[in-house]
Amino acid sequence: MTDPVICLEPEKKKGDKFGCGRLSMELPMDPILRPVSQSDAAPVAAICYAAFKTIAERHAFAPDFPDPEAASGLIDLMLSRSDVHGILAEVDGRIVGSVFLWEDESVAAVGPITVDPAAQNNRVGRKLMEAVLERAQDRKIPSVRLVQAAYHARSLSLYTKLGFTVREPLAVMQGPPLNLSVEGHTVFSATTADLQAANAVCQRVHGHCRRGELIAALEQGTPTVVTRNGRLTGYATGIGFFGHAVGETTADLKALIGASSSFAGPGFIVPLRNTELMQWCLNHKLRIVQPMTLMTIGPYQEPTGAFLSSILY
Repeated sequence: MTDPVICLEPEKKKGDKFGCGRLSMELPMDPILRPVSQSDAAPVAAICYAAFKTIAERHAFAPDFPDPEAASGLIDLMLSRSDVHGILAEVDGRIVGSVFLWEDESVAAVGPITVDPAAQNNRVGRKLMEAVLERAQDRKIPSVRLVQAAYHARSLSLYTKLGFTVREPLAVMQGPPLNLSVEGHTVFSATTADLQAANAVCQRVHGHCRRGELIAALEQGTPTVVTRNGRLTGYATGIGFFGHAVGETTADLKALIGASSSFAGPGFIVPLRNTELMQWCLNHKLRIVQPMTLMTIGPYQEPTGAFLSSILY
C-alpha cells in the first residue's frame, strides 16, 4: 500500500469516472509539493486505483483495490480524518503523485504513496517520501513505519536508501470465514470499556499502544476482544487489510481470526516468522495472497507476543 507505483496519464473515456487512460506526455523535473485538499479527491483516487492495478497485474498479483470505488472510499476516509496528513506533487497544475501519513504520538505510518510514470525517474517518489519523513520529524514522532509489497523491488530499494530497516516478512491471507472457536477463549465485540485493557496488551507486546486506531474502529463498531479466564488477552480492530490485532499468545489470535465473519479487503496480514499461526491458517484452507514487508525508521521493539499487522504497520 505504500509503494510508489504506476499510474497512467489521465485521458477521459466514456464510462470512465476517473479518467485514467494512456501515458501521453512528459513532465518537467521539479514538482510542487502541497497538502492534499478535498477538491483533490477525484484525481488522487484515480491515480491510486490505476497505479496499484497496473503494478499488481504486471507482477501477476490481484490489485489491492478491486474497483475505483474502493480507492475513492479510502481517499475520502483519509481526507475526513484529522490524524491523516496528505501531500501531493503537481506540475503545471496537474497532480503527478501523492502520499499520506497516519500520525500518532509515538508512531506514524506511511501509505498509500502513488506516482504517475510520467513523473518517474524524476525523483518524485523520493521527494514525497522525504516530505512525510520531514513532517514526522517536525511533529516529533519518533518512529515511522510502512508495509511494502515484497514483489516490488524498486520501492524496497527506495525505502532502504531513505533509511528504512526491514523488520518483519509478512503474508496476506484470504479465504472463507472459519467459524470456529478456540478452547478456553471467548471472543466478543469490543466496547469503550475495553479500551484501557486493550491498549495495555498492545503496550506489553509492542512497547506502544495504537489508541487512535482503536478508538476509530470502536466508532465504526468493528473491534473484537478475546478473554481467557475472564481477563482480556487480545483484541482486533478488524481481521482484514486495514485492521491490526494483538494477543498475548498465538492462541489469542487464532480465536480472533476464527470468530471473524469475513476477512476485509485483500485479506489479513500474518508475520511469516509466526510459523505456528501460518501453519494453522494454511491447515484451515486459507491461502497466501501476496508477500509483504514491514519496514521502520526510528525506535522499534521486537514484539513480545503475537500480532497481525495492518497494511499501515
